[in-house]
Amino acid sequence: MGRPEPGKHLPPTLRPHDGVYPLVVILGPTASGKSDLALSTAGRFGGEVINFDAVQVYRGFEIGTAKTPPEQRRGIPHHLIDSAGPAEIFTAGDYARRARAVVAEVRSRGRLPVMAGGTGFYLRAALEGLFSGPQRDENLRRRLSARAEQKPAGHLHRVLARLDPVSAARIHRNDTPKIIRAIEVRLRARSPMSALWEQGRAPLEGFAVIRVGLNPARELLRERIAARSARMFSGGLLEEVRQLLDRGVPREARAFGSLGYRQALEHMQGLLTLEQAMEETARLTRRYAKRQMTWFRREPGVNWFSGFGDDPTIVEQVLELLEEKLTPYRGA
Repeated sequence: MGRPEPGKHLPPTLRPHDGVYPLVVILGPTASGKSDLALSTAGRFGGEVINFDAVQVYRGFEIGTAKTPPEQRRGIPHHLIDSAGPAEIFTAGDYARRARAVVAEVRSRGRLPVMAGGTGFYLRAALEGLFSGPQRDENLRRRLSARAEQKPAGHLHRVLARLDPVSAARIHRNDTPKIIRAIEVRLRARSPMSALWEQGRAPLEGFAVIRVGLNPARELLRERIAARSARMFSGGLLEEVRQLLDRGVPREARAFGSLGYRQALEHMQGLLTLEQAMEETARLTRRYAKRQMTWFRREPGVNWFSGFGDDPTIVEQVLELLEEKLTPYRGA
């Protein structure tokens, strides 16, 4: 008989109160210590961690995504990590469906669902729902991708600005996948994606969402990002990329376009020196962290903490807050 999966047979610790069940969300910029805080939270309150990082869902992409290794997860169940093949197309809709199913499973065990990650769009999809847009049109997507490569930088964003200025204002000019999806929706649905967003979304029901945000000092975060970028390259990122390529993962795989992996590929192609690849990764990660904070500041009801998720003082402050918030849901 095999060992039981961690968390499956533990006694329930929580119950609904006034018809709702608690759901903790830990958000913040990259390198702010969200995974560490999620572990501390789940360990204290009998929780299970649910990832909402868009690249950590892919198997084989380990070092560049800063996944918590299994041996460091303290026996706490982790969900939606390594849940998609390395070359699979995994969308926000896929994430929302799976995340809601996992949250319901965790609730059925009387455990605390602890969502942690940095992809705000995935979080919003899970909590607020997605509009009922048209299905993917792979031919159209290939044509748009080709135009993005052939035309000057920002071309597709300018096209979107003409077709759907509201969506264009919300999507960063360098976020090609989202730009392509917005153009696809506009052409196939004959309605702006921004308008469809206001129709037919089904928010997650039956949960009281407790949002915890990490907002460390900018200069300290900058130092951490630089250290993490250097550590990725010195810790085997290039070898990981070679192994993925040797296993047949195409260079066009979505995860290869993420920070660190893209620069590793460019270094291997002779386009960047190793030092340039590390510097470019750190620079673009700082920019990404800034965009994350812009997004998360629009999240409602966030309890913000000015520090990192592995700082004992911050951890204790967060746990104290959650102790109070979770008291009504404690089992007898």
